[in-house]
Amino acid sequence: MKKSFTSDPRILSRDVCVTRYLIDRYALEKPDKEFAVFTDGETWTYFQLKEKVVQLASGLAEQGIDQGDHVAVWMFDGKEAILTFFAINYLGGVFVPFNTAYKGSVLEHVLDNSDARVLILHSQLLSRLEGANTALVEKLVTVGENLPAVLPAVSYDTLARSNSELPDLVCPIEPWDTQSIIYTSGTTGPSKGVLSSYLHIFTNAGPETWHFVTGEDRFLINMPIFHIGGMGVTFVMLARGGSIAVMDTFDTEKFWPFVRETETTAFFLLGVMTTFLLKQDPSTEDKNHKVRVAFMVPLTETSSEFYERFGIDVYTIFNMTEISSPIVSTPNPASRGTCGLAREGVDVRLVDDNDCEVELGEVGEMIVRTDRPWGMNSGYYKQPQATAEAWRNGWFHTGDCFRKDESGFYYFVDRMKDAIRRRGENISSFEVEAEVVAYPAVREAAAYAVPSDVGEDDVMVAVAPVEGHKIEPEELISFLGERMAYFMVPRYIRVLDELPKTPTSKVMKVVLRNEGITSDSWDREAHDIRFSRETLVN
Repeated sequence: MKKSFTSDPRILSRDVCVTRYLIDRYALEKPDKEFAVFTDGETWTYFQLKEKVVQLASGLAEQGIDQGDHVAVWMFDGKEAILTFFAINYLGGVFVPFNTAYKGSVLEHVLDNSDARVLILHSQLLSRLEGANTALVEKLVTVGENLPAVLPAVSYDTLARSNSELPDLVCPIEPWDTQSIIYTSGTTGPSKGVLSSYLHIFTNAGPETWHFVTGEDRFLINMPIFHIGGMGVTFVMLARGGSIAVMDTFDTEKFWPFVRETETTAFFLLGVMTTFLLKQDPSTEDKNHKVRVAFMVPLTETSSEFYERFGIDVYTIFNMTEISSPIVSTPNPASRGTCGLAREGVDVRLVDDNDCEVELGEVGEMIVRTDRPWGMNSGYYKQPQATAEAWRNGWFHTGDCFRKDESGFYYFVDRMKDAIRRRGENISSFEVEAEVVAYPAVREAAAYAVPSDVGEDDVMVAVAPVEGHKIEPEELISFLGERMAYFMVPRYIRVLDELPKTPTSKVMKVVLRNEGITSDSWDREAHDIRFSRETLVN
């Protein structure tokens, strides 16, 4: 067993949490166990995984990639992306994935920030490099058809078939070494590169944190490799000695057939994914699967419907790229809107602007720290000011507002920058959105503040319809009036085909706020639609 040079029991052995030693270990311990199943039916055992990773790692080493080097990866999900991730780490390099939607100034920013000399990318993305500032990048590795490149390039397939000897590591890869740099969404500014150690990514969703997912499970990977939800879960299933089923992209129609064919036992659903699955017509096949665990983020009133219809235990969590799942729920939580309880190994506080703890039941910013050294992010790469702001007073500041009840359950209220204040009332955009998406014709929604003509804010909601449906604002307002406090009911409704998104598919409320009250915005006050209490305060 590869022991780390420390007697601290909180620091795990290398072969428990470091990619290279995990791959070596399981290739010996369980060579014939399947690690990965793909959409085309191909499977990899742990022995085959090591063979493929070592070959590619040898090829990358031929290109000068060494221990500690940052390697940029700009690839679509699938076999090549997973092998590239593992091969970079196998050499002791730092995996730096970019969102495949990046272009223009955003792409230039992350290329410059990453300090990567080698960029591994799909050839379909080559055209986006034309005219971009790629001064730091010295070489490209291209996946797919060989096309004219703007820089010296070598084929990925050539490297994946390398017969070179793998060079010895200069020194062991340690649990506290940097495994990856994952870029945040950049909803309020330039994307920040989150520095993550092997211990951070392991702690994020490993067997101690998500204890109800085991090495016997097969986890569906339906989120991109450049996202903590795709990259992180792939790694922690390796760490468990478990397996993964890789779905190239989330597809509502293909979801359940793929889950059945691959004998998937666990998956993760973000926001609208749950909506899509529940709005499919019920079927006699709804419980014909082997899934036992589903993560749903955020947890809404549909969780009980999901449990009843599909027979799957539903969990929820609060997490971000920078932290390590500090809040995890029990199965099928009864409390609507909860994110769960603080897990063992973390300290969680809700504080005011001065980091003073708020009273029980009051809203405060969640700040977090872990018992385990290196159990959360190591800062933002080349952004010391952002790191210092986030890590004030020895705690990581999440920027998210929560409240806590007497039983210890935490409830997400809003991003600090997204809160709305209307006529003396504080309104959670998250809670408004939860009610809006309960309307059958709404696929997704974003609630945000716009200036009120009488001071403070008015509530505006942008919505996108379910395919084949039409959203009538008056009918939506009538629906909401029966479900919401009068002061929360939106004044403005804006119907869009799609909401503006960041490259990581998060709604860019900053764009909607900046656009403000547009000519296509529907105003309920202009239609003289008011509610009983509202008439008294206008």
